[in-house]
Amino acid sequence: MIKAALFDLDGVVLDTERQYTKFWGGQMRRYHPEIPGLEHKIKGMTLHQIFDAYFFGQPGRREAITHALDDFERAMTFSYIPGFEAFVAQLKSLGICTALVTSSNLSKMKSVYTKLPELPRHFDRILTSEDFARSKPHPDCYLRAAAAFGAEPGDCVGFEDSVNGLRAVRAAGLYAVALTTTNGRDVVRPLSDRVVDDFTQLDANELSRAAGRQP
Repeated sequence: MIKAALFDLDGVVLDTERQYTKFWGGQMRRYHPEIPGLEHKIKGMTLHQIFDAYFFGQPGRREAITHALDDFERAMTFSYIPGFEAFVAQLKSLGICTALVTSSNLSKMKSVYTKLPELPRHFDRILTSEDFARSKPHPDCYLRAAAAFGAEPGDCVGFEDSVNGLRAVRAAGLYAVALTTTNGRDVVRPLSDRVVDDFTQLDANELSRAAGRQP
């Protein structure tokens, strides 16, 4: 049996990816019209990674985008990925610890808690971007989450939807479950042990046994 289940936030716990695609689509068409579809290429990147890659040395644009993003996130709607609440309740009934491991910052999380005040109750620990120096695809965030429970990485399952997130789970040595909320199966399958569309396709007992059998 596994000891801990570690969840990304956007596209895993919350159905927000389409909203972010809309926001970043507008920003990239404004600032980088020469790169069509850039809003899809940046999925899984933190804000700092996006700025370093596409707005290096442009403090004015970075500030404008940050303010626009803050306003956008305050107005966002937050809903759970289908089956999440029932699945996490099943995990808890089995004595499996749960953690949220997100690259979102505390400012973003305040907006989430305002609209979903019960969210923290689903997790034993919540790690945000302030809790680790190196972001996904570096494994630091998942290693820290496992260590918080005194668990070995091999005793944990990581749930992700982005390429960078799945690479972080793999690099940390966790059993990787990919959700197809952001990328197609052909993209996430090589980076995962299990691929699902949402949590209605998972059973905590069966997953725990399967993950626990991994070498």
